[in-house]
Amino acid sequence: MGFLDRLATGETLLADGAMGTMLQAAGLEKGHAPEEMNLTQPDKVLAVHKGYVDAGSELILTNTFGANRFRLEKYGLADRIYELSRRASEIARKAGASFVAGSIGPTGEFLAPLGTLSPEDARDTFGEQARGLAAGGADLLVIETMSDLQEVEAAVQAARENTNLPLLCTMTFQQKLHTVMGVTPKEAAERLSGWGVAAMGANCGTGPQEVEQVLAQMKEAVPDAALVAKPNAGVPRLVEGRTEYDATPELMADHALRFAQAGVTIIGACCGSTPEHISAMAQALGKSASA
Repeated sequence: MGFLDRLATGETLLADGAMGTMLQAAGLEKGHAPEEMNLTQPDKVLAVHKGYVDAGSELILTNTFGANRFRLEKYGLADRIYELSRRASEIARKAGASFVAGSIGPTGEFLAPLGTLSPEDARDTFGEQARGLAAGGADLLVIETMSDLQEVEAAVQAARENTNLPLLCTMTFQQKLHTVMGVTPKEAAERLSGWGVAAMGANCGTGPQEVEQVLAQMKEAVPDAALVAKPNAGVPRLVEGRTEYDATPELMADHALRFAQAGVTIIGACCGSTPEHISAMAQALGKSASA
């Protein structure tokens, strides 16, 4: 069954948890891009994917969150976007998940007139990333952790111009239920629906309670939308120079069940989460982990 066919059933689809959190635990060195490990330490990237699949994840995201020119040029890797992206999809395919989603994160730059990034330059780098992800075997693309609808539009256009893969989009909202660029859940849902994405929702942020409120507003704005919830494992806080998160696997499992009862189709976790969180969520949702 293809991804869109599965989505149309309305059956809950369990996604994965954090990639960066796990790669840091696996020895990602400061000053190195996580995406570089797709080439230098693919076994460690694959181990993260397998950890989530073994915990019950049916949909996993590639290690390409920052695989765009503007982030990679800080590491001297701006000319390897396609290669890093293609390899990421190939690695993820080996993990045995039902679906591989190519991750496309924000550039980290402000688009004009607030900044100097043009929509054309954004489309160019997103397009190269999308081509690589598709060539490596991704089943769909996830435009994630976005705060600016102008940047989302550039990514959607780039993905459509360079691939025929289904698109998901998740934005990141703050405590007052706005993105840092002032976008509300209602505005996001209406714009994303107009662009015809297969599913929409929220990821990252300050934890599952916030995401629950965001998705309720999205559902009110676009009642027939397929929704995605991928919250952080609670609120991030700095402890002895390290970022820690306060949501236990049990708490994330409780919220996973609440999301499912509210009609959210794709449920996973973001920063601070681990296979232990996903395993607890799988059990709460009545999904058996992989052998």
